[in-house]
Amino acid sequence: MQTSESIKQISVALLGFHKEVPTISKESKNPFFKSSYADLPTILKAINPVLQRNGLVVLQFPEGESGLTTRLLHSSGEWMESTYTMKPVKATPQDAGSAITYQRRYAIGAILNLDIDNDDDGNSASGKGEKQPANNTSNMSELPWLNEGSEEFKKAVTYLKEGKKISAIEAKFRISKKVREILLTNAA
Repeated sequence: MQTSESIKQISVALLGFHKEVPTISKESKNPFFKSSYADLPTILKAINPVLQRNGLVVLQFPEGESGLTTRLLHSSGEWMESTYTMKPVKATPQDAGSAITYQRRYAIGAILNLDIDNDDDGNSASGKGEKQPANNTSNMSELPWLNEGSEEFKKAVTYLKEGKKISAIEAKFRISKKVREILLTNAA
């Protein structure tokens, strides 16, 4: 992340934003992981009025061939920004548009520290129902192995081809180094 020389005023404004921002509705569904998330229009509708009241605006613009820079700008001229790069799986306009939307959603969530996904570490998909600490290694041994060629493996390849992250798959399955490499190669 990069920032302006001073971030004193933008920090105060960001604190004001967090005091006001409503809970963002997570009504979009991810069928592969049986989870829900807030889509980009829902996020923008919830945050834009609160950003404006606090003298803030989010700007997003292309960076290079497959990057997106997100800048949080304050009325004082102070700013914070970060660049996120993601190549679409295929070079079609639809895939490029999908990758840009995905980048925009996650970049806004990151720079504003928003809760835009239901992150249950794979428990709802595995039927456990309770949220567990993410780094609990005893729970890792309870996860099933992802095996090359299985239906789950094929779904995981499709999921990655949509530009999504392997960390979500790793939250649901144990993956050997070999299978991880094969998975990433098949998704490329």
